[in-house]
Amino acid sequence: MARYDFSGYATRNDIRCSDGRTIRRNAFIDNDGATVPLVWNHRHSEPSNVLGHALLENRDDGVYCYGSFNDTAEGQRAKSLVTHGDITHMSIYANQLRQTPDGSVMHGNIREVSLVLAGANPGAYIETLDIHHADDPDNDEEYDAVLFTDDSFELAHEDDPNKDKKKPELEEIEEIA
Repeated sequence: MARYDFSGYATRNDIRCSDGRTIRRNAFIDNDGATVPLVWNHRHSEPSNVLGHALLENRDDGVYCYGSFNDTAEGQRAKSLVTHGDITHMSIYANQLRQTPDGSVMHGNIREVSLVLAGANPGAYIETLDIHHADDPDNDEEYDAVLFTDDSFELAHEDDPNKDKKKPELEEIEEIA
């Protein structure tokens, strides 16, 4: 696998989108392993809006993507916005949709993944930045990740001098290197 700049859910299953549709499990299974353009705000009619590409991965809970920015000024600007946390959401453009009368999307073809200010699917968001493949022995860079938890979760670093003073019912989490 190549190096990617970010990853996250392009769309999530079983969540009602703002357009009234609900993506169902395996609706985009035919896109598993496909690479599609990464664009700004679904503006796919102009080449300057292509920011890079996204590798799609069908999962039980939605379509995950690994995004890579190109070296254009627009691509590097978008990379800066994502890295800084200014842009955190994604959206898909799909066609050849087959859906039920209640708006459940059962099949379709993803044509592009967009970076957006607010996506139609609330579960579509960027969750990890600066991705590297685990098989790269020369990779010694750090990873950034967004963790979504409830208040009962506490994260402790292995080098934390106060780790023995923490509440006994909490388990330590190993750092992933």
